[in-house]
Amino acid sequence: MTIQLLLVDDRDVVREELRHVLDLTGTVRLVGEAADGWEAVRQAERLHPDIVLMDLEMPGLDGLEATRQIKTSGLARAVIVFTVYASATYRQKALEAGADAFILKGTDLRALLDLFEQFALRWNGPPGAAAGA
Repeated sequence: MTIQLLLVDDRDVVREELRHVLDLTGTVRLVGEAADGWEAVRQAERLHPDIVLMDLEMPGLDGLEATRQIKTSGLARAVIVFTVYASATYRQKALEAGADAFILKGTDLRALLDLFEQFALRWNGPPGAAAGA
């Protein structure tokens, strides 16, 4: 299964680096990008991605409120908060907003890809499993 991902970060360089890495995976298809929370919600409404990878601190609508709107409206199967803020307070706020996971920027890329795969398995079962079984 290919995971459809919406990437949300206000920094062009972060989006560019992730775009290049994700292109190499073969299992993650970047379907859209956004630089702020307002655009993230609009893109999610249009694309209905499997996963939104969401930064927290952005101009305009922040990642917490964008997460809340996306999850409340059912616009994505999962929102993963992807941030530099490691505090328990930020983690708790993200989870309260509806985030399905919280991962720090700078974490090994394999951990992020493993997280994507965990969601795909949750949705589709293990490889080779019969649909509806």
